[in-house]
Amino acid sequence: MNQAESERLESILCQKGYSPVDSAETADLVLLVSCAVRQGAEDRITNRLSLLRRLKNQNPSMKIALTGCMVEEDLALMKKQYPMVDYFFSAGAMPDFLDRLPADILPQKPGVSVNVPIIQGCDNFCSYCIVPYRRGRETSRPLDAIVSEVAELVNRGAREVTLLGQNVNAYGHDLSQPADLADLLLALNGVKGLKRIRFLTNHPKDMSPRLIEAMATLDKVCPSLNLPAQAGDDEILARMRRGYRISDYRTLVESIRNKVPGISLTTDIIVGFPGETAEQFANTRRLIEDIRFDAVHLAAYSPRPGTEAAEKFPDDVSREEKAGRLADLEALQTKLATEINSGLVGSVVEVLVEGEGRDKWRGRERSGKLVFFKGKRDQVSNSDLKGRLVPVKITKSGPWSLQGDPVETLKENK
Repeated sequence: MNQAESERLESILCQKGYSPVDSAETADLVLLVSCAVRQGAEDRITNRLSLLRRLKNQNPSMKIALTGCMVEEDLALMKKQYPMVDYFFSAGAMPDFLDRLPADILPQKPGVSVNVPIIQGCDNFCSYCIVPYRRGRETSRPLDAIVSEVAELVNRGAREVTLLGQNVNAYGHDLSQPADLADLLLALNGVKGLKRIRFLTNHPKDMSPRLIEAMATLDKVCPSLNLPAQAGDDEILARMRRGYRISDYRTLVESIRNKVPGISLTTDIIVGFPGETAEQFANTRRLIEDIRFDAVHLAAYSPRPGTEAAEKFPDDVSREEKAGRLADLEALQTKLATEINSGLVGSVVEVLVEGEGRDKWRGRERSGKLVFFKGKRDQVSNSDLKGRLVPVKITKSGPWSLQGDPVETLKENK
């Protein structure tokens, strides 16, 4: 979400006469898009602001703007905490320090794959999460506006879109003309020139049968799904206010895999939630072993002031224990991902090429795995493969990426 907002903010500033520079030392304006989901993310912004304060002392005309989830409603308090910042504006908002915003806020030259926010905020109020307090309740964008935006992005060069929301599969329930994510996927599937559609991140309770059916039947919707479990123990899930039991989660995964065979499943896990015992952690480890996710995004719990967990539960799992549990799950997931990806060696996958670097093309196959391949430029009529779908035979695999060779027949589909 922050990346998508940064791209739009850059487009606005460029249209207002700014141009990007390589370092803050030469900038007239420094814009920071912050995250407050975990303490480490907030610490990085705080440290960056300290460095910028020194630069501003040397160059008083420099302006600093801060947006994102660190910005609270009490701007007087924010100004007291961060006196070096000239402008504050809330997450998802547009800058209020410009006289007038341009009508077109989309990236002028988008990448092959672009992020498109479709719903802001969250109504779930998981006990550990700051998002509802900083981004507010769920607010969906009109379906027609999203379809028009995607069509324009494709016209400017995009070939893949990732639909974004803190709770993306809750899309549409608040619209005056009710719609859901399945409706939006169906509409986007008809956009000419668009090759692939992805969406994240999802709450298990909102994975409706209709949405699963859309994933199974729409040809542009990729067989990949981020489905955060957060923990593998029912007591921890209840304290997290996740709204499901682990048996519900397992049943849901089975249903998805039956409808979309070969789907790539990823998840999010928090270790060291208040009160998490060794046995409860073992239940989470067992969930990862049993389901065999393609990727697991891991984080150690850190209390966020103002959330229910921070106010009600002591942060009683030591930093050392959290680190040990993280390392254990990282090693487990590396092993599982290595095994899963090794099964693709010898197969031919369709790669949407995103760019080139170090004498190799790079892109992702339909399930989202990163693929690198070498290709002689004289093999194809158009020397630039960026934005094209290329069949690649996988010759080597690792836990985080694949390598291969293009097959002779390339799809002429630019």
